[in-house]
Amino acid sequence: MSIQGAETQKKIVEISDDLFYRQGYEHTSFSNIAEVVGISRGNFYHHFKTKTQILDAVIEFRKEKTQRMLDDWESSFTDEIQRVKCFINILIKNKSKIKHYGCPVGTLTTELQKLDHSAHEHAVEIFVMFKNWLVAQLKSAGKKGNEAEQISLHLLARSQGVATVFNAIKNERFLRAEVDSLETWLDEQFERV
Repeated sequence: MSIQGAETQKKIVEISDDLFYRQGYEHTSFSNIAEVVGISRGNFYHHFKTKTQILDAVIEFRKEKTQRMLDDWESSFTDEIQRVKCFINILIKNKSKIKHYGCPVGTLTTELQKLDHSAHEHAVEIFVMFKNWLVAQLKSAGKKGNEAEQISLHLLARSQGVATVFNAIKNERFLRAEVDSLETWLDEQFERV
């Protein structure tokens, strides 16, 4: 593939990622994507033959972005608990997007589950990445296997719940209070003897 072709394909994936997040996968068409990218439908089909191919590329794009973010947290903080707090604070960092569209990982996996789409399990891999990373951080901080797993799942579940409620009620004080509460809860997990 030429450099220009690779750049066009990358642009299609980035724009599709944004449209799938803002409009939903089901409500985003080839025409929507081609129009925003600024290419003809014929040229579009040169890069992706099916919407599922685009979805798979978007999921891979999101996985790569997630891995870069996790790597950045690891290189930025030596303290594992501070790294985990970076995960909790995604809710604050992305509050304007979450306020309008919900959590990008949660909304996509929920939509694909409702559609009984074959890519659902592929999308779930992003949650698994977060869970495995959280478990590794918690173990490194001193938690044993099962306890680290339980804490990581609680963090994932509660952050998804907070994102969903915040998207519904759009109350930033609620969001801040929940993030503070979750950080306090995390600290308490390491205070117990």
